[in-house]
Amino acid sequence: MAVKIRLRRMGAKKAPFYRIVVADSRYPRDGRFIEEIGYYNPMTNPADIKLDAEKAKQWISNGAQPTDTVKAILKNNGVL
Repeated sequence: MAVKIRLRRMGAKKAPFYRIVVADSRYPRDGRFIEEIGYYNPMTNPADIKLDAEKAKQWISNGAQPTDTVKAILKNNGVL
């Protein structure tokens, strides 16, 4: 099972809100996921980010691969 840490789009049209989730890479973007570890709201200035760093570190140590956007978010929060 290839596990990814990625964004799941929520919110209304033209008002995106993302949840940071751990999911199997075979599932659709907004489909089934294993665990939710935070959220990201790009509509606020500055962007509102809440992240459970311990869970993120645990998943990365277990082999989960973050997507490019999530990797940037993790770097900004000091997880990577």
